[in-house]
Amino acid sequence: MNTMNTSSLTKEVVSRLAEQLRAKKEQLEKELSSFATKDPNLKGDWDSQYPRTPQGNLEEAADEVEEYSTRLNLEFNLETQLKNVTSALEKVARGAYGVCEKCAGQISEERLKASPEARLCEKCLPSGGLP
Repeated sequence: MNTMNTSSLTKEVVSRLAEQLRAKKEQLEKELSSFATKDPNLKGDWDSQYPRTPQGNLEEAADEVEEYSTRLNLEFNLETQLKNVTSALEKVARGAYGVCEKCAGQISEERLKASPEARLCEKCLPSGGLP
């Protein structure tokens, strides 16, 4: 893997994007911690807290189980975003930020400004977008 392929990105741009990534990481961790706890045994994993089901109140118990199910989906989405942000910050530290994970080409500055945690260049993006 090419570890110094950030030549078209200035230090100022990388610094500004890294600051955005750090802020996004903090925001994602704060949001996750509002309903989940870090798994001490698995790096980057969070566990939603299963609701305490009150005895005898089936309607309330059903509501809590439904809420837990919703939280699991949210937890998965936030964890995925957090992993991508953390990975981008690690690349900044290694000097490999902005390098496409598929073709090792440069990810455009415009794409990184729109999505600082982007892992793929425009050419390698799946038709649905995102990574």
